Amino acid sequence: MYARPSDLNDALGLLAEGDARVMAGATDIFPGAGESPLQGNYIDVTNIAALRGVRLQGESLRIGATTTWSDIVAADLPPAFDALKIAARDVGAAQIQNRGTIAGNLCNASPAADGVAPLLILDAEVELASRRGTRRIALDAFITGARSSLRAPDEVMTAIVTPLPAQTMQSAFFKLGARRYLVISIVIVAVALDVVEGIVRDARIAIGACSVVAQRIREAERRLIGAPARPGLGRSIQAQDLAGLSPIDDVRATADYRRHAALTLLRRAIDACALGKSGGVV
Repeated sequence: MYARPSDLNDALGLLAEGDARVMAGATDIFPGAGESPLQGNYIDVTNIAALRGVRLQGESLRIGATTTWSDIVAADLPPAFDALKIAARDVGAAQIQNRGTIAGNLCNASPAADGVAPLLILDAEVELASRRGTRRIALDAFITGARSSLRAPDEVMTAIVTPLPAQTMQSAFFKLGARRYLVISIVIVAVALDVVEGIVRDARIAIGACSVVAQRIREAERRLIGAPARPGLGRSIQAQDLAGLSPIDDVRATADYRRHAALTLLRRAIDACALGKSGGVV
């Protein structure tokens, strides 16, 4: 079965019947199938208009689940979202950015998902809906492992919600890959700094592709708060601040290389934020 409802309640009803997967963009589903045709039942939620778009909602920003990466690049967002916009610009190539969705990136739960780290520094929550009701979960709790999350089989992710950050907060995103485009990230770093009168008042750091789940680096954040925002600020972060990372050895890089690269990129991202820059692929 392939269904493409235009109403969320219809989609939830089909999911409640069981034995169906949610599809949104399918940029992970089709490559995952390899040369075989897709098997099983799919519910494509990209025709549900209410699930797409970026809008203010009180003191929060709501990003609809089927909002594409291209939509995010084009959205008028505060500087704290620059890291997310840079990540969106560097996901795959233009064809992927036009089809891939932000919720698909989170629900696929790859350790190297580019969207997770820049959303973690925004204190994002995910909104999930089913016939049983709606709930919100902090993103740092939602993804539980590689390809694993707290989304129940009968739930659809409907939105990602972030509190509105201070207008003075700047963010940066860096990722390391084997080439410029169409690459699985080796290391991902997202940083946000709120600098007021030359002093770091708030610092948020997230690193992806160096653990089973992307994570905030709280020790490094604490080290930066209260420091003058000057060139070379990133050098205040030391290797021991990243002790919680648990990178793996694989065909793309060794664990030691990932640790070294994570520290190097983190220092660059901190300096970029201090200077009002946003980063990119290295």
